[in-house]
Amino acid sequence: MSTEFDIRHAIDPVSAAGMGTAELRENFLIDDLFADGAVRWTYTHYDRMAVGGAVPASGELVLEVIKPTGTANFLDRRELIAVNIGEAGTITVDGTDHAVGTRDMLYVGMGSKDVRFSGAGAKFYLLSAPAHASHPTTLLQQSGAKRLDMGSAETANERSIYQYTNSLKSCQLVVGLTQFAPGSVWNTMPAHVHDRRMEAYLYFDLKPDAFVVHLMGEPDETRHMIVRNEQAILSPPWSIHAGAGTGSYTFIWAMAGDNIDYTDAEKVPMEDLR
Repeated sequence: MSTEFDIRHAIDPVSAAGMGTAELRENFLIDDLFADGAVRWTYTHYDRMAVGGAVPASGELVLEVIKPTGTANFLDRRELIAVNIGEAGTITVDGTDHAVGTRDMLYVGMGSKDVRFSGAGAKFYLLSAPAHASHPTTLLQQSGAKRLDMGSAETANERSIYQYTNSLKSCQLVVGLTQFAPGSVWNTMPAHVHDRRMEAYLYFDLKPDAFVVHLMGEPDETRHMIVRNEQAILSPPWSIHAGAGTGSYTFIWAMAGDNIDYTDAEKVPMEDLR
């Protein structure tokens, strides 16, 4: 069993504007989330969000504390959402088993002590943020999520947005999933920013030779990164976050910050992008 972590410090927009490809990827791309038999974390200084992956493979993985949390147990002052992007698995929280199917999410509240991941084909994407209250462990399924159909085939952005946490009582975690209609590849356009919270993106369901061109940066100073299957992006509050793929894909978006209002965003007029 292995638990690993790295730390990403917050980058300001002036610094980001001067970065080349390697520096952008080093600071904003997470390309090593998932490894068999390991829990891997990236602890960020954007709203103290932690982004991770747990792949039990043939064994069982325990949610162990990491030094940046400064607590005896990982969830002493945090909440967690685990999203299964693999085959069906199980998450055990303080002795209670929770069956977590493909594209199910499990919310685990602050104060939970013993969290374990199992399932030979399961692959859990982990999101954690500081919490101020304890809320019940809750299974969230795609069938029960609030669905919004947006975009059109003409603009290549026909997509369904699933707001999993719409009815969940959490402290600050907001998580959802977006999937595209055949032939559509553009996400989140027109672009927007939300200065009150950061966001993390996980791109998956991409074919081996496919990728997404992820757009970031201030609206008048944009940059891009090439993102491949099961890689994640850290999006600061000042940055747009949009992109287009070479084929179909799915992405999970997660936010943490001052509020949990899905609609709290400032849209960027198309003519303002540079």
